Amino acid sequence: MTTSLRYLLTGGAGFIGSHLADRLLAAGHSVSVIDDLSTGRLENLAHLRDHPRLSFARASIQNETVLDRLSSQADVIVHLAAAVGVQLVVDDPVYTIQANVHGTEDVLKAALRYGCRTLIASTSEVYGKSTELPFEEEADLVLGASSKQRWSYAASKLVDEFLGLAYQRQHGLSVTVFRLFNTVGPRQVGRYGMVIPRLIRQALRGERLTVYGDGTQQRCFCDARDAVRAIEALSQRDDAAGRVYNIGTQHEVSIRALAELIKELCASRSEIALIPYEEAYGPGFEDMPRRVPATERIEALCAWSPELSLEQTLRDTIEYERAALEA
Repeated sequence: MTTSLRYLLTGGAGFIGSHLADRLLAAGHSVSVIDDLSTGRLENLAHLRDHPRLSFARASIQNETVLDRLSSQADVIVHLAAAVGVQLVVDDPVYTIQANVHGTEDVLKAALRYGCRTLIASTSEVYGKSTELPFEEEADLVLGASSKQRWSYAASKLVDEFLGLAYQRQHGLSVTVFRLFNTVGPRQVGRYGMVIPRLIRQALRGERLTVYGDGTQQRCFCDARDAVRAIEALSQRDDAAGRVYNIGTQHEVSIRALAELIKELCASRSEIALIPYEEAYGPGFEDMPRRVPATERIEALCAWSPELSLEQTLRDTIEYERAALEA
């Protein structure tokens, strides 16, 4: 039987954080959430409001007093709080860099004070423009020029990784980094550039389905419920510390094909419209044609692999979005 642990989830009212809270509470753990609700939503935790092993603090992770108190009561910190989404990164690059780098440093300082095992959420964006597929955790990373805002997010998350692993080596703090690949599912919102909830809402409303670029770019979408199984498994492995792990699927789909599938599942008559990147994100935007994770490392350590198909994820998300639109 797994020992009951006390978890602190930064950004725990977000899309992924709320799914992780669900899983940890169901497994018998205690969960504290700190979230300033800048991108997270109280609605994501509404069904857990009266849970005896959940506590919530509305505060920034840069609120040292609150972060210190919650860290002192935790065995494990899962650091999910970050600026998220391509649209937010393009619109507010200063906030993106400051929130990601300074926030992670504050979390690591608090974790070190109390000896908390720490997991840092990173992103497939750090692989940048690499063409060596599938992306392996120890492979070289290829970022674009600093004049391209797109890469500010990847660079800030890469600094988070370096900082976390430095705390591991220099101070002996147990730190594990996981890189998420296009995590999707119910509760995700579309206003920060997330493609699936945006397309589903457009289809349900009978609006044009806006596909950026030429639609041939391919992605591997991983259900959040699969992703949090992986995060939970990593959080309970002493031998995961000091390493980086990809979390994602290897099933690729083009964004155009994704839009067609969403249109079909929603029984929508919406047309699909191709929107140039320049129109969506401004001039000079760069994108990657493919992004596929190598997952052998986490599969070997945790015996983890994705279980939910893209079609199942889309059906569940469509049901969630339809209920939200009818509410």
